[in-house]
Order: sequence, then structure tokens, then C-alpha cells
Amino acid sequence: MDLLDRLRLDVPVAQAGMSGEIASGRLAAAVAAAGGLGTIGMMPPVELRAAIARVREQAPERAVVVNLLMPFARRHHIRACLDARVDAVVVAFGGDLALVRELQDAGIFVLMMVGTEEQTRTAVAWGVDGLIAQGREAGGILVGTVAALEFLPRAVAIAQDKPVLLAGGVAAAADTAAALAAGAAAVVAGTRFLLTDESGAHPEYQRRILDARMTLETNVFGLGWPARHRVVPNGVTDRWCREDGAVRRVPALINASSGPLARLTPERLNGAMLRLQRPWLPLFSPIAPLEGNPAAWADRAALYAGDSVLRMNDVIPAKQAVAELAA
Repeated sequence: MDLLDRLRLDVPVAQAGMSGEIASGRLAAAVAAAGGLGTIGMMPPVELRAAIARVREQAPERAVVVNLLMPFARRHHIRACLDARVDAVVVAFGGDLALVRELQDAGIFVLMMVGTEEQTRTAVAWGVDGLIAQGREAGGILVGTVAALEFLPRAVAIAQDKPVLLAGGVAAAADTAAALAAGAAAVVAGTRFLLTDESGAHPEYQRRILDARMTLETNVFGLGWPARHRVVPNGVTDRWCREDGAVRRVPALINASSGPLARLTPERLNGAMLRLQRPWLPLFSPIAPLEGNPAAWADRAALYAGDSVLRMNDVIPAKQAVAELAA
């Protein structure tokens, strides 16, 4: 299958569907209009429908893609994708055969994020249309367990004729070229598009990750979802993480008992953390700082970023990011 033809792309570059409205309709439309694959992140259904309409208006004839973050996705998110007849959906961190079939029956191209050979085999058995192979150096929540270019050939071998997109460590055209040479159909970049003018990230968040000299794999921001994630250090990690990212006892106990919080939408969870913040209380938002949050929230919320940020030094227009990744 020719992925570029199927999803009406000019270049083999996709933007990750980052959560918390960082990947809004504004960003997805800008990427799509530039010839890449713009992806709308998780947001309340009313806003999701508006974001889908925005991409269609501002990038006509381009694919509309939605990222379903399964620990937080609800039936109304899926319904919004079906009703709008989006072109593609990324199923991330969960899913099942019934969901894949339901989306495909509606004519939706289904991509699934995988990070291990077992997950890849499961996705292929479910009949997904394509795979996103995530490497460990990616930012945000991690399924990847090894470096991206180490995992890619394993995923390609299991996928057989299904297209595999590579995520993790994508910062420049050289990374895209290396991925394509190793068998990828395209690349998926998150941090590069977080650092764009159209991103919904708070400017202080962008500044902090551009200033970073390292990233940290941890699970300290595991309220409601104790999965591994990659961030740049901030006040939370300085206080509550060891040098290797391991979490100290108090926040580890809080996260371990925070499962019910997964029933909250990311937006409600972020609001709750903002209301509850106290200097002495180890409650941290797993939702990255957004436009409209206090600038000080950059020391109380997850500053998700991949290792690729260590090779970036500016915030640029999304159109330029697509061009630089594809050059």
C-alpha cells in the first residue's frame, strides 16, 4: 500500500496527536495544508467536532486524522470520529478487535501505536491498516522499550505488507531519511511540532524544553495512568525523582492509588490539579502546560519531550517544520 496516496500526503511526515489540545485543529490543519499528516489530539467531543471541521475548512482535500488515547477515550469520542467520517484514526495505548472493525466498517483507516513485537503481532491480528512503531526515545507516554531504529525492522517484518511509520527521535530530514531507508513508510514527529507557532503548548513550556540539556524517563506524572513517560526535568522531578527517574515513596504511593482519576477527562483532571496545587502537596498534573495556564504551572505539570528536543533550538511555523523534516 502506498501510504502517501491513501492519505493524500505530499511528504512522508506525520504530526503526533499530542494530548491536552496541544495538537489542536489549528496545528493539524497547518500540518495538513503543508502536505503532511496532521493529527488532532484528544479533547472534549464538542471541541473535537469543531477541530475536525477546522481541518476540513483550512486544508481541503487533505486527510483528517484523530488520535484516540484509549485510557481516556469514551464512546462519544469514537462517535464523533464515525459521525464526521474522518479519514484515519490512531488507536494508542489500548483498543480491541471490535473497535478496529467498527472504524474500518465506516471507511476509516486505522493506525495503531506499538512498542513491542507482541503488541505488533496483536495489532496485525486485529487487521489494522498500518502501524506506528514507537522508539524509547520518544516524548510523552511510552510503549517503546528500545531505540526506534532498533525496533523498526522488527515491526516491519511482522507487519508484512502493512505500512509502518516510525516515531521517536525524529528532529530533522536526516532522521526521516534514515527511517525510510530502514523500511518505514513515513515518520511521526511530536516534539518538533510541539515547538511550532500553531502548537497549543504554553510558551513557558516551549522555552523550558528548548533550554533542556537532558530528558528523563520516569512515571512520576502517573496520576490516573501510571505508565512510563519521557519529560524534561522541572520542579517536580527535581524534588520527587531520583537521578535515574525512579519515583520517591510519597508520589509513588499517591500514583498507585489514583486509578479512579482515569475516569476524568484530561481537561477536568488538569483543572482539578490546578485547584489542588499546594507547595507541600505532591500532586502533579499529567497534562502538559497549555495556553491559558499560569506560567508557573511549568514546575507542577509534565513537560513531555523526546530526546529529539536536544537537537532543536527554536519555535517555528508548522509549515516550516514539515518542510525541514521532509527535505
